[in-house]
Amino acid sequence: MKILVVDDKTTLSKMVAQFLGQSFEMITKKNGLEAFSWLQSGNVPDLIITDLEMPEMDGFELIKRVKQSGFFKDIPIIVLSCKDNSIDRVKCLKLGADDYMIKPFNPEELLIRVEKLLVRQN
Repeated sequence: MKILVVDDKTTLSKMVAQFLGQSFEMITKKNGLEAFSWLQSGNVPDLIITDLEMPEMDGFELIKRVKQSGFFKDIPIIVLSCKDNSIDRVKCLKLGADDYMIKPFNPEELLIRVEKLLVRQN
């Protein structure tokens, strides 16, 4: 199973990739634009983990584009963000995100949430 991690902070995406990489194939992209271009090239991950604040295309726009696309709309999305306010959480959930976690986060909790979403998909 393939997981796409989208975050402009490479240390964080490497940490997520290292932790989840024991169980999943990991792909990392620096921003929403890079991630969406990768998707449009015919790549379909089983799950997307994205930050919100990124250059070129932020997480909100990425979620919106993925969920509006007929081809990618069923891919589950987990948001990992420093923004701990309900306005952003509600906005992400309304756009179609499946889960929202605050940084710093417990990697084990992330793994459990990822596994639950992937089980639901299959």
